[in-house]
Amino acid sequence: MISVFDLFKIGIGPSSSHTVGPMVAANLFLASLLEQAELTDVKGIEIELYGSLAATGKGHATDTAILLGLIGHAPSTIDTRLTSQYLAPIFSDKQLIVSGSHTIDFDTERDIHWYGDTVLPYHPNALTIRARLADDTHYQKTYYSVGGGFVISEENANNPDEDHAAPTIDVIPYPFNSAAELLEQCREHDLSISELVLANELHYRDQEEVFAYLDAIWESMQDCVTRGCQNSGILPGGLDVKRRAQALHLQLCAERNQPIAKSDKLAAMDWIDLYALAVNEENANGGNVVTAPTNGAAGIIPAVMHYYRDFLSSYSQDGARKFLLNATAIGSLIKQNASISGAEVGCQGEVGSACAMAASALAEILGGDPAKCLNAAEIGIEHNLGLTCDPVGGLVQVPCIERNAMGAVKAVNAARLACRGNGQHFVSFDKVVETMKQTGADMLDSYKETSRGGLAIYADNRIPTATQGVSVKYSQC
Repeated sequence: MISVFDLFKIGIGPSSSHTVGPMVAANLFLASLLEQAELTDVKGIEIELYGSLAATGKGHATDTAILLGLIGHAPSTIDTRLTSQYLAPIFSDKQLIVSGSHTIDFDTERDIHWYGDTVLPYHPNALTIRARLADDTHYQKTYYSVGGGFVISEENANNPDEDHAAPTIDVIPYPFNSAAELLEQCREHDLSISELVLANELHYRDQEEVFAYLDAIWESMQDCVTRGCQNSGILPGGLDVKRRAQALHLQLCAERNQPIAKSDKLAAMDWIDLYALAVNEENANGGNVVTAPTNGAAGIIPAVMHYYRDFLSSYSQDGARKFLLNATAIGSLIKQNASISGAEVGCQGEVGSACAMAASALAEILGGDPAKCLNAAEIGIEHNLGLTCDPVGGLVQVPCIERNAMGAVKAVNAARLACRGNGQHFVSFDKVVETMKQTGADMLDSYKETSRGGLAIYADNRIPTATQGVSVKYSQC
């Protein structure tokens, strides 16, 4: 089982695989480099990006994320309001302050190389960082960003006997590697999915630490929605996409007490849309978001949790914790048995996974037993099968922002539909996850986060492409 501490991480937009992961890789490279050489021995640094990281990296801010990591910033702690200030010496003076203290010459045109047509063996998202040392030797490392902010070094990727993409706990009380095993454990020990996951988490951490982390994740999600509802303007990157959440929020608040709103049985859908749009506009703007399980799908789980908070009378802080614990089990199964990476299986692995996680968690909140939760998760993935990752201009904006709103509404519907049933379903959750993996394998690369197919090739001269050098330079959030 992948821990909730690994699956839900506070990061930076616009992408967990193209922004958070590369920044983490830069942090890892710095730590490894400083074990081999003195910082003052570093005379130059080069960055090479491969596959999807190169094809859509400029639109996803991969270049600036790596630079921020080399300066010494981490996704979970960086102040996104100051990123332009942090990057200023690089773009204005062509100087990189490595680890925040050692200055070297650095030219983004000369020292960053983009190889969009070259895919390294382990995963489509690969990068190499190389340091030139005082004795004219080089120290380099290659990393793979495999989705959700998870990063694997080339050395670990070359070990076929261990899955380093999925940090596992080998002696947890209730191990499971499939939904069938999860359901069996729940039934044998009379546990809900959230109770089982909590018991596994408590094997390594005390309850206070686990609850504090869950509360911090939920608080960060709520803060993100609040910021998204407060901010307006045009999203960076060149598409001139206007932020809509603030105007929608004001509209919904104004209508809240009007007779027509009170009689509208589907009013909750408008709020779910709002919550998802707010998060993903913050993500597209380079703000702080929670990988849930990725940044591209970061709005779905917060939107459904806000629906629980604002529209269900049973809401409680403990219920929010149960929601995240249940979602962890589903996300863990998908990541271990398929993928949550858009570059690997398309958006079905991002929005589809988040939809399944939110659907299962909400089903438990609604009183569903583990069988109904897994039914809800299966519905969530099944009706996202084949969903392509085709971001226009290589930016996480069109269709990504609206796609989260649709995924959140679909998750609520899946949970309600499953809870009206008996937990039995024709296609099992395990089978639909296997199908998603195979569908991703059959999908053309042009539909897997390369911006070379689907909506990404929309014929409008106003829309830039990833190869035209469009790069998100973080703006204040």
